Formats: sequence, structure tokens, C-alpha cells
Amino acid sequence: MGGKYHHGDLRGELVRVSLDLIAEQGLAGFSVAEVARRAKVSPGAPYRHFADRETLLAEVACHIACQLADRVAAAAEKHDDPADALAAAAGAYTRYLIERRAGMNVIYADGLHSPEHVGLHEQTRRLTDEFLMRCLAVAPDPATALELMEQLFTQAHGYGTFQLDGVFVKHGYSVDLVEQKSIEAARIVIAGRTAGGRH
Repeated sequence: MGGKYHHGDLRGELVRVSLDLIAEQGLAGFSVAEVARRAKVSPGAPYRHFADRETLLAEVACHIACQLADRVAAAAEKHDDPADALAAAAGAYTRYLIERRAGMNVIYADGLHSPEHVGLHEQTRRLTDEFLMRCLAVAPDPATALELMEQLFTQAHGYGTFQLDGVFVKHGYSVDLVEQKSIEAARIVIAGRTAGGRH
């Protein structure tokens, strides 16, 4: 049956359409029925490739974690200074969230914690490691590094969410400006954790 749909790659098409749907409407707007409609296939077609909604969403979340890890790594690698690299990583997370309406909110969505979603867990670990290894490089001890990572993820996600929710838009902020503000805020947190140890 696969040959008649999208050159035989209906599975890949369903993931692509799901990513676009989440980018437009957020996680709340995600449904298998809407994905099937947009992919121009029958409502039952996705279930030939994915057992249920959670399985499809786990594949989508896996792609998001992978794309985010790539973006974060690319942004960080432009800087020699470890603190600058870490701040750039936070900014890259913010920008991706604004562009795709996807970040930790999708990666850790309800129903995706099953051990069977191996790919998602691997990519989530890869994304986390992109931050954690850089936090360990600047923090005085592992506990502080973990706290720093949590703060940076929360802060970066918050900046992106404020833009998506229209808070920053009302102030006339561009995506570039929000990304820069996220980076600057990250620098302040990193400096505090580096200079003072645990707080």
C-alpha cells in the first residue's frame, strides 16, 4: 500500500505534516485525524505506520529533539569561550521554540515516557548532553551544573513562550531581539553560577 502515498514514504510525510501542524497550532492542535487530512490520506492510514497517537507523537518528538540538538550544537560551536557557547545554546533553543512551537513541551508530553520509544529517549539524552556538558565546563561542581542547566532550559523556554503568546510582540520585539535577550539573560545566570558556585 505504501507505494501509492508520497513516493512510498507515508511515514516520513506524516511526521513532516505533524511538525508543521505543531508549528502552526502548538501541541494542543495536534491530532492524528488532522495530520491524515493534511497528508491527504484516509483517517486510518496513519495507523498502518503508527500504533496510536502517542507513537506518532513520539516519532515527531524524536525529530524535534534531534533538530534542537543540531541547532544548539551549531550555535555553540561558533564560540571558543565556554560561557559564550552555553549562552548561544540557550538562544538557539529560544529561537527554535519560536519557529516551531516545539521544545521540551513536546519532548516531555504526556504518554511519551514509555521505554519503547527508544529513538526519542536517545535524542532527548543527546539534547540534554549538549547543555549538560557545557554546564559542567563552566560550573564549579556537578550539582551546580545541573541547576544551571535547569535554569537555562526554563529561561530559554520562557523567552520563546512570551514571544509565541504575544507578550513580547506587543512591545514590538523581533525574533532576533528575543533570541539576543535570551542569550544575554543566559550570560547573567552563567556568570552568577560560575562566580559564586551554588546559590
